[in-house]
Amino acid sequence: MAAASIPASPQPFKLILGSSSVARKHILTEMGLEFEVMTADIDEKSIRRENPDELVTVLAEAKADAIMSRLNIADYQKEGDRPTLLITSDIVVVHEGIIREKPTTKEEARQFLKGYSGSHVSTVGSVVVTNLTTGKRLGSLDKAEVYFHDIPDEVIENLIDEGVVFRVAGGLLLEHPLTLPFVEAVVGSSDSVMGISKDLAGKLIQQALSA
Repeated sequence: MAAASIPASPQPFKLILGSSSVARKHILTEMGLEFEVMTADIDEKSIRRENPDELVTVLAEAKADAIMSRLNIADYQKEGDRPTLLITSDIVVVHEGIIREKPTTKEEARQFLKGYSGSHVSTVGSVVVTNLTTGKRLGSLDKAEVYFHDIPDEVIENLIDEGVVFRVAGGLLLEHPLTLPFVEAVVGSSDSVMGISKDLAGKLIQQALSA
């Protein structure tokens, strides 16, 4: 069932977005969802997996667990209340078989972006929806590929100076005005690349509500 099938108003459930990501907030808003934001504040670097599918899955689950540990779950299980869902996610970029998370230095960001120039990258995203009222948790993966034309060095340096590349997985900016002209093609959904797949999120929300 697609995301468009979720009733926008009145929303028959409460939703918590476990992320401070501007892109994820924008995507859920585009879906017509009302939500509050809580952040997990976990040390993502302490959780390591070689397999990107496993890494994003355990990170999205760890974010959910961290947020739930700060909540009184009994408050969400009261008779007659609307169910409350918690949605968490994680995404990594894979380039030439290597997992790339958020760059931490200018040199690393430069290396990432120059590698994408005239090449392509894959994204692996995990979405986890936990029904705080029933305890049911569902999760799945979404993948996409982005193909780039040659990206001029001047554009790369401007992106680094602007600083936004340090806040996204792999420094990968899809709809930024500086990079958009150099995107040759996207295989999969652009919202998945930007942080969360609308279709996958919608499907998991519907399944979590039917628990």
